[in-house]
Amino acid sequence: MDSYKHKKVISIGIVSELTGLSPRQIRYYEERQLIFPDRSKGTRKYSFADVEWLVEIANKREEGVQTREIRYEMMKEIRETMRKGQINAHFRSRM
Repeated sequence: MDSYKHKKVISIGIVSELTGLSPRQIRYYEERQLIFPDRSKGTRKYSFADVEWLVEIANKREEGVQTREIRYEMMKEIRETMRKGQINAHFRSRM
């Protein structure tokens, strides 16, 4: 059961504690469209999957990878996943 990982229930303060990133850094990654928290009444809410992704972003940044490069790779993975889904749907519809 992996669905809990994607529920957006964690506040930015807790995410900051879990990741070691400052709230400012987390908001910066949101501005750079690397992370997409839910918003309710002006409060950002993150998932455990978001926390894992933020740690990965931080590690990449420590290695010197630019945010635009991280976003490019992220979008490439999303497109590939979507393409695979379309191919699978195409073949399932023929069976």
